[in-house]
Amino acid sequence: GVWRQTKALLFKNCLIKCRTKKSSVQEVLFPLFFLFWLILMSMMHPHRIYDEVANTNLGTLDTSMLVNFVIGYTPPTRMAREIMKKVAFDNFEDGIITEEYLSEEELQEASAFKPSNFVGVVFNDAMSYQLRFPDSVAMSSIYMESR
Repeated sequence: GVWRQTKALLFKNCLIKCRTKKSSVQEVLFPLFFLFWLILMSMMHPHRIYDEVANTNLGTLDTSMLVNFVIGYTPPTRMAREIMKKVAFDNFEDGIITEEYLSEEELQEASAFKPSNFVGVVFNDAMSYQLRFPDSVAMSSIYMESR
């Protein structure tokens, strides 16, 4: 039954491997070659580790760039409102325009119709958030060297 068929299939596969030595060697050596190639490439382009930047005085903030600056945020929780009120009025004498949105989808739709001075803030919880920039904002290439 089953044992005889399994033994015959195993014997057949061994015969095929012995008769086609070139392809059998390629099956083993190609993955090893590609693994070696990946290791070599990672050694040629090592990850860069950036040193810590010391605290320095950056000078005064040029508030002329922040005229008509809009910050949209979601979800509109009590904590998010307090944080955004502090951002808008504690740091800038004129204040920054803040708008709250009920969902992240509404925030994305609003940013599509707003000018390029719109930034979205999505609060994940009381301690973490994500920033949403318009597509026209150029991303920094500092941390893009090693992916």
